[in-house]
Amino acid sequence: MEILHLTKSDFDSAISAGTVLVDFWASWCMPCKMLAPVIEEIAEELGGSIKTAKVDVDAEGELALEYSVMSIPTVILFKDGQEFKRFVGVQPKEAYMEVLAPENAEADSEDSGTIGEGNGE
Repeated sequence: MEILHLTKSDFDSAISAGTVLVDFWASWCMPCKMLAPVIEEIAEELGGSIKTAKVDVDAEGELALEYSVMSIPTVILFKDGQEFKRFVGVQPKEAYMEVLAPENAEADSEDSGTIGEGNGE
């Protein structure tokens, strides 16, 4: 499945319906480059059930600021326009897949949280 490259002008409409994985990244960021193949695999494997997108924080700094992206890579999962999970830093594919599994895709916003930086993981 195609990975969308979002800008300020199409971001809100892209995340408004369904489950959307958004990777906030930059071309100079080595950890972002390490994560790229994982994001591509997820897009390929789950493309029928979720949308996968990328936001270049250098080109779209306003979006990064709006979503409080302070470190990259940051991957935010949205469900019908609402953030329900955030991953900061490089995570293994399994960390994303566990949350995106069909039985977990209907996750409650009560279960939201951040994985990675700042919480001891």
